[in-house]
Amino acid sequence: MSNGPIGVALVGAGNISGQYLRNLTSFPDVRVLGLADIDTVRAAAVAAEYGVPVSGTLATVLAVPEVEIVVNLTVPSAHAAVALEALRAGKHVYGEKPLAMNVDEAAKVVAEAANLGLRVGGAPDTFLGAGLQSALHALRSGLIGEPVAVTSAIQNLGPESWHPNPEFFYQPGGGPLFDLGPYYLTALVSLLGPVTRVAADTRKARPHRVVGSGPKEGLVFPVDVPTHVNALLDFPGTATATATFSFDSPVPRRMIEIIGTEGALSLPDPNTFEGPLLARGARDADWRELPVSGTTAGRGIGVLDLARSLRAGTGHRASGELAYHVLELMCAISESGERGEFLPITSTTTAPDPLPADWDPYAATL
Repeated sequence: MSNGPIGVALVGAGNISGQYLRNLTSFPDVRVLGLADIDTVRAAAVAAEYGVPVSGTLATVLAVPEVEIVVNLTVPSAHAAVALEALRAGKHVYGEKPLAMNVDEAAKVVAEAANLGLRVGGAPDTFLGAGLQSALHALRSGLIGEPVAVTSAIQNLGPESWHPNPEFFYQPGGGPLFDLGPYYLTALVSLLGPVTRVAADTRKARPHRVVGSGPKEGLVFPVDVPTHVNALLDFPGTATATATFSFDSPVPRRMIEIIGTEGALSLPDPNTFEGPLLARGARDADWRELPVSGTTAGRGIGVLDLARSLRAGTGHRASGELAYHVLELMCAISESGERGEFLPITSTTTAPDPLPADWDPYAATL
């Protein structure tokens, strides 16, 4: 087995790449060796900013022999194609959410990795952050008894007011369900286990949106996906959950509350890595804040966990299995919204083990 830091290449130098690059270039157990983008000029500029030695096309970075993991930050419509090309080049793949545009594409990625003896990982990795890891420990300690029900919601007016290129958020593979759903659904599955069936109702408030800032300000573009989704999820043997995902709400809302037989937990925003984490017992007059411990390093800790797991020969937590299950949930929610009936979930997954208490992204272990 190889020793030393794991070589990583990023594909996609867009809006999210800066967060990954800031973190991955600071973790001693990984080395960022390449950055690819269809705009090779942009790739070169971003690579220079973060000291990445190789930039250019996807083929260019895949040809770097020391690259072991490819981090796929492309738009959702390109996720499967880029993942398959990286796998066929002998690289493990960690992708931004969603894993693919649909379950058929995702199944091809997962099957190809299995055939080649390679690994697939997928965002979000926020469930590995201090806030949700502390929630997991609270649940497993029996603090609120047995989980009974979950209420979750993410509501806002959509990203077009601030994002310079928001059109893809309103195309297939986008919308509040596919953009924000992975954070909430991954958090719930990591806490409660897999879902067996879903039902949903969906709406679209208006057929067009307008870019609100940047060089495209004023551009009118079509909305091709539902922008308000209400879902019901069944976690067998534990809880049922209601989940709302909306780009139609002038009142912003981000919440997950888990009701148990002995109390309740109010979780932090699952699109973050921190707290606060609140608890309330059956006889409590109000919520109380619980201590939160763990890493708050941010996006990329799932890549780091994959890298360390590769060297150790252990399972990684932000796994392809988990990302596939969450993708099937979203696709089934979308289909249920069209059909108006409960739909079964055929995939399953195992709730990931908690990170060790001493897990430190900034300590060299490889």
